[in-house]
This record gives sequence, C-alpha cells and structure tokens, in this order.
Amino acid sequence: MPTLYPLRLEPLFQQYLWGGRRLASLLGKPLGQGDTYAESWEVVDHRDGQSRVLNGPLAGQTLGELARRYPAEMYGAGLSGGEAPDRFPLLLKYLDAQKTLSVQVHPNDAQGAKLDPPDLGKTEAWLVLAAEPGAKIYAGLSAGVDRAAIAAALAEGECERCLHAFEPAVGDCVFIPAGTVHALGEGLVIAEIQQASNTTFRLFDWNRLEKDGKPRPLHVEASLDTIDYQRGPVAPQIPQPLGEGSERLVECDKFIFDRWRLSAGQGGVLSDAGGFRILTVVEGEVTVRSDDGVETLGLGQTLLAPACCSGLTLDAGTGATVLDMRLP
Repeated sequence: MPTLYPLRLEPLFQQYLWGGRRLASLLGKPLGQGDTYAESWEVVDHRDGQSRVLNGPLAGQTLGELARRYPAEMYGAGLSGGEAPDRFPLLLKYLDAQKTLSVQVHPNDAQGAKLDPPDLGKTEAWLVLAAEPGAKIYAGLSAGVDRAAIAAALAEGECERCLHAFEPAVGDCVFIPAGTVHALGEGLVIAEIQQASNTTFRLFDWNRLEKDGKPRPLHVEASLDTIDYQRGPVAPQIPQPLGEGSERLVECDKFIFDRWRLSAGQGGVLSDAGGFRILTVVEGEVTVRSDDGVETLGLGQTLLAPACCSGLTLDAGTGATVLDMRLP
C-alpha cells in the first residue's frame, strides 16, 4: 500500500506592501489582522517556505521531507532520467495586487544556478481571477526594444515606454518564460504556477519612494543581463480544447497547465500521466476521488495528488472551475 495519498497542504501567507484582503474576500483564505496580504503559497518546497500536510497520518510533515523520502511515490514516471529533483519542482500561489508591482525579470535555470545561494530559474504562468476596470498586465518588451533602449529609458525614469501592456479579462492566461520583463498592475487577483524559485530581479519601481523617503533597491544590471530581448509583446494564451470540459492553457518544458470548466453534475477523468497532479479550485466546489480516498475542495482550496494515487476523477456537483498542473 502506498505511503502517500492525496495531500491537503497548509497555505503560507506572505505580506508585502502591495497586498490587500482579497485573498479572504474572494477566495476565503483565513487571513489574520492587517491589510497587506499579497500572496498565498499553496504548494511550495523552498528554503523560503515549506508546505505542511494538513490531512491524514502524515499531517505536520513538510512537502520537502515527503518528496525526498518517497520520490518514486511522489513523481512516478515523472522522474527525469530516474533522478529525483533536489526539491519539489513547482510552486503554486495566489496573488492579490492592490498596487502595481515593480517591473521584474526572472533568471533561467542556467542563470539561477550561478547565484549565491543557487536557485532554480523561474518560468511562470498566470490565470486572472479578478480584474478591476482599467487594470493592466505588463508582459514583454514593446516591439524593437533592445538593451540600449531600455537602459536609456531607465536613466530617464520612463521604463513604461518600453513595456508592452494590455487590460486582461477574467479567465485570461498569460505565459511568462524566464527572461520576460513583466509586472502585475493594480487591481488584479491571479493564480500563478511557476518553478519552485523565489529569485526576482527588480528592474524598475515606478519612481516610488518608501516611507523613509528612499527608493526600494533595484537590480538594474542583473536585470539587463537576464532579459530575453527577443521576447517582444506577450498576449494572453489561446486555450486548446482537450475534451470532457478541459482545455490546455500552457505546455512548456517546466509544466503543463490545464483548466477544467465543469457544469453542474459534470465529471472528469484525470489521465494517468505518470506523475503528480496539483489541483486548485477557482470557482465552485469539486469532489476529487481516487483509489486512496475522497476530498472535497471549495473555492481557493488545493490538493496535491502524488503519482502513486490512481483513478483520479472530478465531480463538480453544482459546477466548478479547476486548475490542473503537472510536470510535462
């Protein structure tokens, strides 16, 4: 009998100046006091945060401990070349942007390996859950922008003229490979799947000052060295239908990102992909059944099903939208 089973994990809340309270009001997260809750880390194995199991006999243990102790059960055929990764490779989070975030860029794996301490690269994808009128996403450089052009704009405090921006709709998915300049605008709530990295280079912070009258630290040279200058304007992904109410949002070398839109009473069968599945509910409620038990997920709740869990099915009850993430 497998040791692992479908895992409910305790979310880790991160407070930053750009956060708010919508993780509670929109997603039902049990926030504490304060008005700067920016992120809910749902699934994470990193030196900066560790998910802990909430359910079953493994309650209290960390995701990192379990992934390293039971790699075959966690990853199954998802083991690359038979070698277990040093850490659980994906990180799922929810973000509440009450203020526009700084303009950022993330390294790729080769660049991240040279950092001290080393980190993974950070390729990510966003799913827009809420967008206030006029809210913007900045993704990619404007056509024709090169290093010299963006360096000149930064010197003049006018980085925005080099950035591609658009107003997203709820349900849009935006793919941000490592090296892509990006920023979330004020008024957005998103779900994000990414590599298990926490490395960010801050290129521009909109000429803002902290309470002490000083700007936040920037990483201009590191950013300029990291940017993929061939990555021009980024548009929302075009979902590809898969059948049974599911569609593919992103398929890349770091993860596969699918969405299930299930009407009342509709179910879905998750293919046996040979690896773990991360499931999170962004609308409604869903019951996840497997040969190892039954878990019901409400809005904003997440389940990690290790590779050893077979017979995974979804039952939407009154209807649900579920995000489904795994390794390629």
